[in-house]
Amino acid sequence: MNEHFNDIFVTTGCPSQQQLLDYVQGKLTAEEQHEVEIHLADCELCSEALEGLTAIKEKEKIPGWIHEMKWDLLKKLHKRNRSRRKTETYLYLTIIILSMLFLLLALFWAYHFSIHHK
Repeated sequence: MNEHFNDIFVTTGCPSQQQLLDYVQGKLTAEEQHEVEIHLADCELCSEALEGLTAIKEKEKIPGWIHEMKWDLLKKLHKRNRSRRKTETYLYLTIIILSMLFLLLALFWAYHFSIHHK
């Protein structure tokens, strides 16, 4: 969609969403599991995410929920950015209109005073 809306785990040293899901579901090799556990010891965010994942009983539904939540978030961010651009457009348009009005008023006064002073 947009480079500003990339997954937050992509540019960190944190395990990917899929790795955390695989860890919860017991699908990782012993070495991969050990790497995730080492990371979890130092990363509060991932530890809390894992705690939340382990509390879910229907673990097979987690990827679908994550996908749905991610798209909902992307839609909200896109809507907010579109709204912000719309507001900026109205602001610029207002500034242009006011500038033109002041210019016309200045021209009117200049013309008016030039006629009356002759």
